[in-house]
Amino acid sequence: MIKNHGFTLIELMIVVAIVGILATIALPAYNNYMMRGRIAEAVSGLSAKRVEMEQFFQDNRSYVNAPACNNDAATSRHFTFSCPVAPTATTYTLQAVGTGAAVDFTYTVDQSNAKASNITRSGWNNPNPNNCWAVRPDGSCS
Repeated sequence: MIKNHGFTLIELMIVVAIVGILATIALPAYNNYMMRGRIAEAVSGLSAKRVEMEQFFQDNRSYVNAPACNNDAATSRHFTFSCPVAPTATTYTLQAVGTGAAVDFTYTVDQSNAKASNITRSGWNNPNPNNCWAVRPDGSCS
């Protein structure tokens, strides 16, 4: 009797089907995980720049010409930081706008620490209630 070695076509097709099912579950979860890591760059960058703004205010009693409002694309690989409106003596708004893989994400914070998220990516929700930065697809905040 000759004994065959190897796998049958059915066995191979079952393995391919199982790998395909695992990939359809794992890939979106991995992409969301990677995006959450990119969002941490925006949140920490805005927090640091907010501290810079407050330190500048303590020294100058005004937010006008604060260096933290200068357009900054070097601090983060995935976000550009700036002030969308020129700061006044008593108000400012800092903004982190996503670039590249994070293009659908925009985060802001102002002088009263009011936080906002604007997310247009499919499958991601803006936070409810507002005044927070959404860090998960369901819109939950940090």
